[in-house]
Parts: sequence; C-alpha cells; structure tokens
Amino acid sequence: MITVSDQHAPRSLIVTFYGAYGRFATGPVPVAELIRLLAAVGVDAPSVRSSVSRLKRRGLLVPERTAAGAAGYALSPDARQLLEDGDRRVYATTSPEDEGWVLAVFSVPESERQKRHLLRSRLAGLGFGTAAPGVWIAPARLYEESRHTLQRLALDPYVDFFHAAHLGFAPTAQAVARWWDLDAIAERHNAFLDRHAPVLQAWEAREDTPPEEAYRDYLLALDSWRHLPYTDPGLPVELLPEDWPGARSTEVFRALHERLRDAGAVFAGV
Repeated sequence: MITVSDQHAPRSLIVTFYGAYGRFATGPVPVAELIRLLAAVGVDAPSVRSSVSRLKRRGLLVPERTAAGAAGYALSPDARQLLEDGDRRVYATTSPEDEGWVLAVFSVPESERQKRHLLRSRLAGLGFGTAAPGVWIAPARLYEESRHTLQRLALDPYVDFFHAAHLGFAPTAQAVARWWDLDAIAERHNAFLDRHAPVLQAWEAREDTPPEEAYRDYLLALDSWRHLPYTDPGLPVELLPEDWPGARSTEVFRALHERLRDAGAVFAGV
C-alpha cells in the first residue's frame, strides 16, 4: 500500500496537484475527484478534507459547484498568481544568467514587530539571502514575484527594492557563500537526487508509460522539486562550487517532467 512520507504532506500534495493539473480543469475539481487523485499518492480521504479546509481558510481554494451540481474547489485569484509566478522557477528550462541583484531593505516599527518576522520568513522563502541586518539580496529576476508576494501580504509599505551590482571588496563568489548557506542548499539537491534519480532510471528502462503510475511518480517528484527553486534562488553557475549538484537535479526533474507529465494528465482527466 502506498503511504505518504514525511516529505509529502497532504496539504503540499494538494497544492502540487493544482499546480500540475487542477488549474487546467474546465471547472472546479469535485471533492470526490480530489479524494481519488490524492489516494493515488497515498493520502486518505480525511486528510484530503482537512487539508482542503486549511487551504480554503488561507484563501487559496474557493468552494464552487460543478456543472453537475457536485461540491468542488477552484483556485482563488491569489493562488493562480502564486502558481504563475512559481512556473518561472519550477519549470525553468535555461540556466540562470547574471543579471545583477535585487536588494530588499526593510524597516518595521517596534509596535508591529510581528510583521518583521513575517517579512524575514517570506523573503527567505522567496530565496533571498542576508547581506546585512535588514538588507536581503537575491538575483534580480526574482523581483516581480517578490513584489507580488509582499503586496499580497500587505507588507510592501515596509520594504524598498533596489537593483544593484556587487562591486567588492571580496570576490562575489565569496560573498555569495556568506549570503546563502550553500552546503544546506546542496544537501537539498542531493536529497532530491537520492529519491528521484532512481525513479527516472526505472522509467528510462521501460517502453510503456501507464497513466496512473506516471501520475503518481510525477506528482511526488514535482512535490519534492517545487520547493527547491525557492531554497536555491538559481545563482549564476560561475558563483557556485565546481561540484554543485543543482545542474544534475535540474536535469532529473526535467526528464521526469517530459516523460511523465502528459501521461499523468490522462489519469488526472485534464
């Protein structure tokens, strides 16, 4: 029997399903269909229902009736914006180029210090590194997504963005190693490879692509992968260690995507 591991929380898998397939449905996804599709990756019905309730409270899913009158859920406009922003990272097909940096400089009054913690966690979740207290840095191409996220959370009044170039004194590669924990990011890439490279090898040895198996392996791979481009902001390769595992993990995900995504869509009914 398939079971959900600690790496695949039910709520995360539901978001991953909507990102991969659910948003392309012609209408809201019926609850019964959600239960069927999540059962294929080991999520039981009570977990689906409770996770959907939490996503509804967060404003990511909205209840709607299908054309046949069944209860279902569709993505909210904010959730669609989140997924569209994420597409540029999750499904990137080219290696990032050095386009300079975006700096996020924030100041939060002491009376609203809870927002300071929220700002830090959101910037970290977007892939920003810490250049100095109150000064966060990321590749410049992440600006638009970061602006959308902070506006959605009403945090934009506390932040100024700047486009910047690093002029020294340390070499930029040394500075990057201070701004981000590269060892921890490499560990995440290696964990993805340990789990999903053998899955790719098994598929490469097959000629058939059964839809349910393709759906299961693709959804689990995407659920693991979609967090990585946020942990790893996609730094230019010349600033990374020579043995950086990010290129290999990217290759594995792209290969799984090309092999499994469309076959999985048959099982998902989209």
